[in-house]
Amino acid sequence: MTDQSQIARPAGESSGAPAGRAAVLARIDELVRLVPDYPQPGVLFRDITPLLADAEAFAAVIDELAASVDGPVDLVAGMEARGFLLAAPLAVALGAGVIPVRKAGKLPGPTAVEHYRLEYGEASVEVHPFTVPAGSRVLVVDDVLATGGTAAATVRLIESCGAHVVGLSFLVELDALAGRQQLGEHPIDVLVHVP
Repeated sequence: MTDQSQIARPAGESSGAPAGRAAVLARIDELVRLVPDYPQPGVLFRDITPLLADAEAFAAVIDELAASVDGPVDLVAGMEARGFLLAAPLAVALGAGVIPVRKAGKLPGPTAVEHYRLEYGEASVEVHPFTVPAGSRVLVVDDVLATGGTAAATVRLIESCGAHVVGLSFLVELDALAGRQQLGEHPIDVLVHVP
């Protein structure tokens, strides 16, 4: 079992967050539940459902993510499944549309598909290409940046539709897994860094 005292930094400490984010980070730390050995032994799962259930805290998170976006955004792409929960209100806050990036087989055709490798096999993500106009500016969003495989596949998928990925936003980044190395030079905003 993982020692939870070594998992999250205190709110605002060494996270690189601007001082204005300190209260939001403290609230995230209070509300995100750490669940050891889920979904399998050795994994420390971050349950964001208590954060989503707190209207004030959830709104503050969306406000912080929106404030970090540099320039106009046409679409916000949310990765299945918890990314949907962040992408929709963030899109509304930015005056943008939302694109659900789905696992294979979840959308009726036609779809654009990107395949990628996992530690234990292969997976695919897909979108309706007619919802991603060429030249559109897209922000990619998810709850956690871990190994970066799904996020990198999502970036490739959006770009294959002719759109421009202007950045990626995450609630939490698991720094030890070095997922951002998969994402090239795209700007990345993260509210909470976990060593």
